[in-house]
Amino acid sequence: MKQIALDIGLPSEPMFSNYLAGPNQPALSHLQLWAGGELRSPVPAYLWGPGGSGKTHLLRAAAFALRERGARVGWLDASCSEPPDFEDDWAAVFLDDCHLYTAVQQQAAFVWFVRALNAIDGRPRGVLAAGASPPADLRLREDLRTRLGWGHVFALQTLSDEQRSAVLRLQADARGLVLSEDLIDFILSRFARDLTHLVQLLDRLDAYSLQTKRPITIPLIKSMLEAS
Repeated sequence: MKQIALDIGLPSEPMFSNYLAGPNQPALSHLQLWAGGELRSPVPAYLWGPGGSGKTHLLRAAAFALRERGARVGWLDASCSEPPDFEDDWAAVFLDDCHLYTAVQQQAAFVWFVRALNAIDGRPRGVLAAGASPPADLRLREDLRTRLGWGHVFALQTLSDEQRSAVLRLQADARGLVLSEDLIDFILSRFARDLTHLVQLLDRLDAYSLQTKRPITIPLIKSMLEAS
C-alpha cells in the first residue's frame, strides 16, 4: 500500500531527549557528551546514513543544546543558497546534507571547516557534519571530502518497526495521548515511516483531536485527511 507523506509544517524542536537512539546510541552518547562540556573536543564528527535515520535531528539537537547554554553556532544545509561568512564568535559549525552541496556551498563549508579548527583565538571550534554517504563516497571537492572524514565517523541506521512503535508511544505519552496497537499499526502501514513525519503526524492528530473534541482513532485519522 502506498505510504502518505504529509506536508504538515515544521516538526517539534529536535532535542536529545526526544531522539530514540536504538542502534544509534554511540552517536547520541558522543554528541551529548560533546555538547554538554565546557571544553568541546576539536575533533570533527560526521554522521551518515539513509533518510529517516536521524542525522538532521541529532545535528539540530546538538545545536539546540549549545544555544541553550548561550552559545552561537553556524548552520549550513543544502537549502542555504547564499552561505554567510564564518563568524569568529561561533562555538561550533554544523554542516548538514553535505552530499547535496553545490560548488558555492562546498566552498563555504571548506572555509568554515578550516576557520573553525584554526580559530584566531587559538581555541578550535567544533565541527559536526552529516550526509547520506560515508566521507569516502561523497562527490565533493577533495579538500572538503577528506576533511569530513578526519575525525569520528558514525554510520546511522533506520529504526525497526518495533522501535518506530516505541517512538510513537514515547511521543504520544509526552502529549498525553493514548494510541492503541491497532492505531499504531495503521499509522506505520499508511504513512511515511521516517521519524520526522511520524512526529509531525502526532502533532497534527493532537491538534485535530482537540479541535473536533474526539479521541484519536482510525476514523478520526481518515476524517482529518478528508478535511485537509
